[in-house]
Amino acid sequence: MKPAILTLLVLLLTACATSPLGRHQFVLIPAAEMDEMGVTAFTQMKQKEPTETGTRQSRYVTCVANAITGVAHTGEHWDVVLFKSKEVNAFALPGGKIGVYTGLLKVAKTQDQLAAVLGHEVGHVLAQHANERLSLQYATQTGAQLIAIAAGGDPGQQQTLLNLLGVGVQYGVALPFSRTQESEADLIGLQLMAQAGFDPRQAVQLWKNMDAQGGAQPPEFLSTHPSNASRIADLQAHLPRAEQLYQQARAAGRSPHCG
Repeated sequence: MKPAILTLLVLLLTACATSPLGRHQFVLIPAAEMDEMGVTAFTQMKQKEPTETGTRQSRYVTCVANAITGVAHTGEHWDVVLFKSKEVNAFALPGGKIGVYTGLLKVAKTQDQLAAVLGHEVGHVLAQHANERLSLQYATQTGAQLIAIAAGGDPGQQQTLLNLLGVGVQYGVALPFSRTQESEADLIGLQLMAQAGFDPRQAVQLWKNMDAQGGAQPPEFLSTHPSNASRIADLQAHLPRAEQLYQQARAAGRSPHCG
């Protein structure tokens, strides 16, 4: 048996994982490799996009992000960068990287709404959603191709890596993951923001803001993302538990004041 095939078979046998919400997952890529890819992608983004540092806005974004990652208990320092762009977007990557676009701040109008976005993005990382996407690619393509992509070099391969990791610059804070992953990240993010002391009710308001932002949306069954109405209904259904976590956080002294 060829070594590459044998390696793939071993990986397939050890690919079972469970998301923070109990969903069974197909995860092949070692965490250290995912972190390395995340760092590579983040470096590429900083090289391509203008950033804003040392400003009131950048300090504000960092403050909210630090509050969220502080309750994520990943055991690592998270780098936070504010990108100067009109895009309404944000992302988080394995390896402790967070990017926020200035355009998002016109839709996420309060620290609690921004916390809902960043909780969602960190939720993608905690649930290994990028790993799921890459694992599926690995299972259907050659491992050598993915290794070449991760190594960088060719611009087309670099863009493929960014897309697989979910750093697509597009309208909306939601990244191009499946509806299942998006809904899962919504609920993980709701829990994180509440545990950090942000008002979870503002997650619902955020998506109302997104809905009011306008733009025709495709039918949900044709989209990789849940509709805004579906997201709002799902978040509202989980608000009672989130509000309990919020009250516990406030009682414990977690009361962010990021401005």
